[in-house]
Amino acid sequence: MPHDVAATMALLARGGYVADADLATTVHLALVMGRPLFLEGEPGTGKTEIAKVLAEGLGRRLVRLQCYDGLDLQAAAYEWDHARQLMAIRLAEASGETDRDLLARSIYGREFLRERPLLSAIDPSLPPAVLLIDELDRADEPFEAFLLELLADFQITVPEYGTIRASSPPPVVITSNRTREVHDAIRRRCLYHWVDYPNAAREREILARKAPEVPGLLAAQVVAFVQRLRGEELFKLPGVAETIDWASALRTLDQHALTPDAVDETLGVLLKYQDDISKIRGAEAARLVAEAKDTAATR
Repeated sequence: MPHDVAATMALLARGGYVADADLATTVHLALVMGRPLFLEGEPGTGKTEIAKVLAEGLGRRLVRLQCYDGLDLQAAAYEWDHARQLMAIRLAEASGETDRDLLARSIYGREFLRERPLLSAIDPSLPPAVLLIDELDRADEPFEAFLLELLADFQITVPEYGTIRASSPPPVVITSNRTREVHDAIRRRCLYHWVDYPNAAREREILARKAPEVPGLLAAQVVAFVQRLRGEELFKLPGVAETIDWASALRTLDQHALTPDAVDETLGVLLKYQDDISKIRGAEAARLVAEAKDTAATR
């Protein structure tokens, strides 16, 4: 584990993640204190990437639970291998086993328990992991109750088998796009950080790391354009991921500087809803290009 905030920031930087001091401090505290890290913010601001970079930097496997509507305990934590259990029952009966209590206990052994992400992340018999619970806000509210034991004690109780406990708490990263409020019981067990859109300087640095092939002038103009675009009233503002994709797309088209025509032709890379594209395309795009060029020229 990194020994201080500077080392944590360096660990993130080695993985290509440009973090500010506040975020690096919260990540460091979560690692040192053994507390889950709850990251909330708009889509595309780099929340999920933090877990990936931590897993790589710490030399651990990444265990990812992608949340969705209807997610249940069987898909998230564990389930019994019913086919193998049934086979074991038939083999026992064929061999003349008559003790039903002994048979019932034997088919709920560890070898019949199939691990899902939550159990896999804390299983002491497996290599150390970083657990990513991604987009918790997409899961049903009752699912959050399943997480409370795990987040508090890093253990999962299987009624038929017993309690499986981590030998050491794995780093846990929980993300939310805030499509709904996550319950206070989850928040109290975590260290919290709001991941906002980066300022222009940090977004320039991110773009330089993630898309180094993009010329400096084009990168500066792209960032200035996106920064201004986030001030518009849009259904979905572009995230950092869209900035990187858009800059790479413009470079692929052999663009060396922003032009209104190039923006109009590639807005589908940057914006994901037709109403937003229609609002920006044309005169508005030309205005933003002119302002972006002025901004980039002064920096």
